[in-house]
Amino acid sequence: MTGYADVNGLRLYYEASGVGEPLILLHGGLGSTAMSSEIRPLLAEGRRVIAVDLQGHGRTADVERPISYLTMADDISTLIGHLRLEKADVMGYSLGAGVALRLAIQHPSLVRKLVIVSTPFRRDGWYPEILDAISQMDERAAERMMHSPLYQQYARVAPHPEKWPVLVTKLRDMLGKDYDWSAEVAAIRLPVLLAFADADSIHPEHIVEFFELLGGGQRDGGWDGSGRPASRLAILPGLTHYNIISSRALVEAVRAFLEAT
Repeated sequence: MTGYADVNGLRLYYEASGVGEPLILLHGGLGSTAMSSEIRPLLAEGRRVIAVDLQGHGRTADVERPISYLTMADDISTLIGHLRLEKADVMGYSLGAGVALRLAIQHPSLVRKLVIVSTPFRRDGWYPEILDAISQMDERAAERMMHSPLYQQYARVAPHPEKWPVLVTKLRDMLGKDYDWSAEVAAIRLPVLLAFADADSIHPEHIVEFFELLGGGQRDGGWDGSGRPASRLAILPGLTHYNIISSRALVEAVRAFLEAT
């Protein structure tokens, strides 16, 4: 099932598949619902998966406002109400993981469990070369990227394909701003799965710090597991930031986390 929801001035596009407890799925930057097409059928086995195109991405047309983690998190909270869900599990990848994290911070009552895939909680968690690449996301970079699969997918489905340079520069402006959500992450009380590739774009020290903020890595788990934190950390081998979202290993980690009592 596909549809649009009138949300905070946007016509937010979503695709729903499967039956069961709801899982909202949020894509990475410059992507769309197509980013999760390989794993969605597996996640939808016994679960209702709702994949969303964020502001200016995919089939969701942009509007006259900046793109920001905070406003996109509010968009998803309004979508949850539109779909008449009491609460939902939420999974985000890269840009979408930042939105999912802000959703859990800003609207914790709407989230049952949270899955964060390959994103930092503080801007300096990215490797320096990633931050340098972000700073160069201008109109010329947008033109060069028109030969990439990301643009080709965008051009196939976007209501206004000519807005590609606007999307690229809006993301640069958002991702260029410093942020540090350490205190807010430490205050999260719902279960979180952190999933990263072993060759990710986020450096390992930051990943460990992320897990520690959620109560992980504080003590031995114990023979009976009684010392385990509510949250989990998965470092998936043989993957990078760019292919983790299509990994069966990610699906297995997510399903085990969501199904655990």
